[in-house]
Amino acid sequence: MENEHHDAKKCNECESESCSARKQRPDEDSEAFLERQALQNRLCRIRHKILVMSGKGGVGKSTVAVNLAVSLAQAGHKVGLLDVDIHGPSIPRMLHLEGQQPLVEQNAIFPIERDGIKVISLGFFLPETDAAVIWRGPMKMGVIKQFLKDVEWGDLDYLVIDSPPGTGDEPLSVCQLIENADGAVIVTTPQEVALADVRKSITFCHRLNYRVLGVIENMSGFVCPKCGELTDIFGSGAAEAMAKDMSVPFLGRIPIEPKIVQACDTGAPYVQAYADSQTAKAFQQALEPILARAQEDTPA
Repeated sequence: MENEHHDAKKCNECESESCSARKQRPDEDSEAFLERQALQNRLCRIRHKILVMSGKGGVGKSTVAVNLAVSLAQAGHKVGLLDVDIHGPSIPRMLHLEGQQPLVEQNAIFPIERDGIKVISLGFFLPETDAAVIWRGPMKMGVIKQFLKDVEWGDLDYLVIDSPPGTGDEPLSVCQLIENADGAVIVTTPQEVALADVRKSITFCHRLNYRVLGVIENMSGFVCPKCGELTDIFGSGAAEAMAKDMSVPFLGRIPIEPKIVQACDTGAPYVQAYADSQTAKAFQQALEPILARAQEDTPA
């Protein structure tokens, strides 16, 4: 089904021959078919879907996801941000949305909005911030499907999906549920210990025929808050070499800056709070190839 931003159609009204939800599959019953149609009907109103992932934890993946989403919104796009990190949802804190609860009406979940960005995270549904989520794979798949199918995303230009580290249930569920995603942005740091796991994320995408939009090297050098000098604490350039070796685009480097930590802890997105900084410009430069590629893929 094509994106119908002004007059969204139901799946049974769609005339697109390429839409997989038009016909029931031989291996699915009527209930599963209707559920798949409901999912596809929701996703068809979202023009671009981007997964932010990394094989390594602690590389600043959620920070990149938040700032990419904010940068897209600042560029005038309608943006949604979906946090599928089931065990460690951090998006509510990074956007200063802790304690808020989405409205649920008539089997629809209405996302929390912040500066025009529609946000959904399991963190909104936990009884307290310290609550542990102890779930196996099928339960994770179920809640991710619900966030895609039952959330009233409306018409979006971009849905940015923040996944947990690794190549397990959550990113696999996203890749299986979203048939026509733009692809994945892979986040790493310059150290080889991180790059070793990040290579696995790229292999994961290749195995699933999932396009890698590019690699971002986060924490690439420390910007001195007094003199502005850049020091390569963890080294630099290794991610670019790795991307070249694995034939995927390199999007750029994001330096370490104390204000990024402060921005995350206070819920003020960095590119919004410090829009004129060199680091904010680095985020914007990393975003440009994604925007350009998405524009190429947009039907005239």
